[in-house]
Amino acid sequence: MQSVTEEYDYIIAGAGSAGSVLADELSKNGRHRVLVLEAGGDDNWVWFKIPVGYLFAIGNPRADWRFQTQPEAGLGGRSLSYPRGKVIGGSSAINAMIYMRGQAADYDSWRDLGLVGWGWDDVFPIFKKQEDFHGGASECHGSGGPLRVEPPRVRWKVLDDYRRAAEEAGIAAIEDFNTGDNEGSAYFDVTQKAGTRFSAARAFLKPALKRGNINLQTHCHVDRVILEGGRAREITWTQNNARHSARARREIILAGGAIGSVEILLRSGIGPATELQALGIPVAADRPGVGKNLQDHLQLRMIYKVSGVRTLNETYWNLFRRAWMGVDYALWRRGPLTMAPSQLGIFTRSGPDVDRANLEFHVQPLSLDKFGEPLHRFPAITTSVCNLRPTSRGEVKITSSALDAKPHIQPNYLSTDEDRVVAARSLRLARRIAQSPSFQQYKPVEFLPGPSVGDQDEELALAAGQIGTTIFHPVGTAKMGLASDPMAVVDERLRVIGVPGLRVADASVMPTITSGNTNAPTMMIAGKAAAMILEDAGRES
Repeated sequence: MQSVTEEYDYIIAGAGSAGSVLADELSKNGRHRVLVLEAGGDDNWVWFKIPVGYLFAIGNPRADWRFQTQPEAGLGGRSLSYPRGKVIGGSSAINAMIYMRGQAADYDSWRDLGLVGWGWDDVFPIFKKQEDFHGGASECHGSGGPLRVEPPRVRWKVLDDYRRAAEEAGIAAIEDFNTGDNEGSAYFDVTQKAGTRFSAARAFLKPALKRGNINLQTHCHVDRVILEGGRAREITWTQNNARHSARARREIILAGGAIGSVEILLRSGIGPATELQALGIPVAADRPGVGKNLQDHLQLRMIYKVSGVRTLNETYWNLFRRAWMGVDYALWRRGPLTMAPSQLGIFTRSGPDVDRANLEFHVQPLSLDKFGEPLHRFPAITTSVCNLRPTSRGEVKITSSALDAKPHIQPNYLSTDEDRVVAARSLRLARRIAQSPSFQQYKPVEFLPGPSVGDQDEELALAAGQIGTTIFHPVGTAKMGLASDPMAVVDERLRVIGVPGLRVADASVMPTITSGNTNAPTMMIAGKAAAMILEDAGRES
């Protein structure tokens, strides 16, 4: 059964972080009809609003696609859970809420690849325009934008002292991670408003829906983009066991993320010709880079047992204190239920041979074996450290043209000598911070990877593979590049090379991963994409 095909000016596949921004920007003038297709549902579940709800959302089929990686050689053959948001707002509805732009040099390196308009000076105004910063407008921050950014609403003495320990280890305390140089330690700002999660859907999409020119359809699993005369004209999807399609007068924009956008491109016959032919998919455009260049931040989760200071572990297991957490949140929107997964951040260099910060610590006043499992019963903190600019590259592929086929995700963590060296240095640095006086007062005992692991590079790199897990930042699978780059999927205006009428505007277009959490850069990319789309439409009019 197929419905009658409607026509829109713009069709957006995905209502996540990027899709929400695109819908807002493309509908602002009131003249364009915009269709937004989202595979997930509405965000009307309580755990999408309470910040600590990520503990219940990640791994839950209501909120998470629950992808799995292939077994990873660099991780001792382990397969990792690979959470991706399955709801309007996408991963911003289940993520860590950390607002992090990255480093100016990240974007200048994109510009230096020949990607005109993507340097720090180009993208910085977009970050400011989107932001409603708790401290008000300043040289570095915006006020009055759609996206509320606030400081954490709970503090922990153990984290204050860990920050002092980092200073004793040579890492300066700073006030702001989002000036273009994030080296130092500070508390993360978060995308919250008055103690509730402020997802991209809440910031951008829901206010835009009030204009009346956006048709948001949920529970829509996009199948493919159909080309006519080589141009993208139509998109098809399934909803309620029925097949639907719509036509675009102007453009179709994929905003399904580093996994979802790749799946749609490949099912549409846009990708590596040999792989498509092996699956029986007719080749519409041979783009070898589709699904390649996968990059992610691997976090190495070191855990230290502590004494003489409170952590969330024992607070959680005390029934009175657990009840008080609920009261504290219900009455004042404060306390542990407002917590992002990480509160304290540290950006530093893995060695003197590195020209800018290439490590990020996420320091947490808690410990657990993995998300979805209970906190440990002993007091502890987690010092999670990741290599911000890994050289390992992976891939995303489809295994069938069927909509319900699970994607093949192979990040190839720790597959380069450089990444293994950085991993060893990371663990060694974390140990050095833990040995500083301000933290030694709590008699820390290394629980993971454990004191049996020596201090040699080989031992530490092996331990990194045993404790490493994704921090949920997949990017790069439809990278921007010049037409001369055979692996480029989109050009500097995010147009799919060789396919007029089709763009990709999400984290998949990053040629290299940004130095920090990736949600704010993804929203910036969508904002810049919308401006380019409207500019190009103006030229054609």
